Amino acid sequence: MTLEPVALFHAPLPEKFGIPRQSGLVPDLLGELQFLEGKWSPEAFRGLEDFDYLWLIWGFSLNRGKAEVQAGQTAPLTVRPPRLGGNERMGVYATRSPFRPNPLGLSSVRLLEVDAAHGILRVGGADLADGTPVYDVKPYIPYTDSHPGVRAGFTDETAWETLEVEIPDACAAALEPEMQEPLRALLAQDPRPSYQKGKDARDYALSYAGHNVRFRVEGKRLIVTEIA
Repeated sequence: MTLEPVALFHAPLPEKFGIPRQSGLVPDLLGELQFLEGKWSPEAFRGLEDFDYLWLIWGFSLNRGKAEVQAGQTAPLTVRPPRLGGNERMGVYATRSPFRPNPLGLSSVRLLEVDAAHGILRVGGADLADGTPVYDVKPYIPYTDSHPGVRAGFTDETAWETLEVEIPDACAAALEPEMQEPLRALLAQDPRPSYQKGKDARDYALSYAGHNVRFRVEGKRLIVTEIA
């Protein structure tokens, strides 16, 4: 089977660092799918405007080591989930790790607008980097896709702790007003790698909407020091 992208995703996050660890964690983070030539027509979108959520099937195009796996090496079958602090291994099929035998992602996003004339879908809450290839789009259907009250493995036992985010007015002024709250929500999720948790007193940099956002973490507080 050969997979070809039907669309490319466009978002304010060009790199892996800072991308939400799951879709829906930052609902106000906006993005759009630009469908590729030959993969859409206005008729292909008919009826889509009647759905609130979509499933996106996409590729982990920024994975390091992707070339080696494609060359015939075996992808890891155990991984260290960030939810467990990066200290405990779980089977890859019990996680949503991007490092998988087939580098495919699945995300539920809110559909905000259908631009059938230009082959564009605008969505919120995605966990995809700018330029990510999207291989398929399917409607989210609550009566089959929602299962309230079910078990969710290790995620039931380990809460994800968010950070209190401080963005000084002088820094926030560098961003358009509509971009400020999504950035705050992104940073609250603590974008640092799990192995860096507890190692305060160093600066981090996040690429966001064409800006370089520098910050540091002090305990449970994340302080933005510069937006350039």
